[in-house]
Amino acid sequence: MRALLSVYDKTGVVELARGLSEAGWSLVSSRSTAAALREAGLEVTDTAELTGFPPILGHRVVTLHPMIHGGLLADRDDPEHVAELEQYGIEPFDLVVSNLYPFGQEPGIELIDIGGPTLVRAAAKNHAHVGVVVDPADYQPVLDEVRSEGGLSAATRWALARKAFAVIAAYDAEIARWMAEESAPEATSSAADEAPLPESQHLTYWREPLTLRYGENPHQRAALYRADGATPWWSRLTQHGGLALSYLNLYDADAAWLLAHDLASTFGRPAAVIVKHANPCGAAVADTLAEAYQLAFEADERSAFGGIVAVTEQLDGATTERMVAAAQADLVIAPAYAPGTIDALQAKRKNTRLLEAPPPARDRWHRRQVSGGLLVQDQHGFVAGRADWRVVTERQPSEAEWADADLAWRVCGWVKSNAIVLVKDGVAWGIGAGQQNRVESGQLATSKAAGRAKGGACASDAFYPFPDGIEAAAEAGVAVIIQPGGGMRDDQNTTRADELGVAMVFTGERHFLH
Repeated sequence: MRALLSVYDKTGVVELARGLSEAGWSLVSSRSTAAALREAGLEVTDTAELTGFPPILGHRVVTLHPMIHGGLLADRDDPEHVAELEQYGIEPFDLVVSNLYPFGQEPGIELIDIGGPTLVRAAAKNHAHVGVVVDPADYQPVLDEVRSEGGLSAATRWALARKAFAVIAAYDAEIARWMAEESAPEATSSAADEAPLPESQHLTYWREPLTLRYGENPHQRAALYRADGATPWWSRLTQHGGLALSYLNLYDADAAWLLAHDLASTFGRPAAVIVKHANPCGAAVADTLAEAYQLAFEADERSAFGGIVAVTEQLDGATTERMVAAAQADLVIAPAYAPGTIDALQAKRKNTRLLEAPPPARDRWHRRQVSGGLLVQDQHGFVAGRADWRVVTERQPSEAEWADADLAWRVCGWVKSNAIVLVKDGVAWGIGAGQQNRVESGQLATSKAAGRAKGGACASDAFYPFPDGIEAAAEAGVAVIIQPGGGMRDDQNTTRADELGVAMVFTGERHFLH
């Protein structure tokens, strides 16, 4: 039995090679891997001894030779193949161990691996006779089977080949993504956000070991997949207690975590967010985390029952006391938990999922599946800032009103359209979401605010088509309206705001979120 070992990541390869050697296998290896094996005292044949060629062209050509690939691709059940092996003195391989240059760590032409993928692809194609290992995590199971059975079963070789092809596909996709998003040599450089949309999408996702209870509904199966090369917050979370996560737990937790961190980073204060069915029902920033949570909860106590709670600082005792006294949550997510807080929350409701997670990271593109295709756009974000906004009414907002307008606009951008948000003193008291018309979103927001947003701000994610929206905001008692503008009746709306004594700000930037 003969194994070919050629790896970039040499983690565990010496131990694997030693085990194979002790089982009576002969070892063949390329230059750097051979050196590591010899240093460990193992007998190994260098690929150059088989091919008659040293590595050439700056190590670009090492294993690309019939003496190597003939031994990988020969169908040993085909008499003609067997005869050709004998004719040319080619000895077959029974196992290939290879991993690839780390292109994703530092993309560039010289890290585009050629020999490694070719070895892997050849061995995987011929898995009827050859095993192929691309992941150090598989070294021990492979070695255990070799020791107990003398070789690898057909089922094992097939499973290893399936994984190998997936790794090669992901590697090629990574290169294709880089090429698609890189500027051509003659192109002028531009900012990342101004880069053209890629001509093609090459996506690879790996199934996470995290087991989901079910999908959107209990009769639907569900799994979580991580984009190749990505390290999202949920890939590094720790669950301290509660039931297993479901599809919607993660979907809603992501919405809550993104909004909470956006508010905290924008306003420089502790933030608390409560999400229900992908929309915030409470959001607040305050001087302390306990105060922020309490205000977010009081914004809509009924909807908060069974919601997703996200806080941006270590969950302390004072905040935990407020949570225990409030409506039970399905999930709490925080960057850390102070001693005793987990026990206190579990005593309140043992099934509540308690997650500890790092901050979320921004994806380059936002992708959404449609039947038979994919919609791709720039990631959601706020481009225009206060310096870009303009007051269009005679009345100017006070500094307190500006602060309310800032928060209302920020929260509104994270609410499903049509969205109306009423804010006063750091709290989103009224959130109207997902209605087919803006008037009813405003009515919902006003009803939930219940007069607590008087003197505050009203934000609309898109322009008001008619003055009735301006009138509804004024009836809610707000002092300032913030909206994108850009409608046919902007002048009428501005006139009506002046008549009602309400300040109005145009941001020039719509924030639909579907």
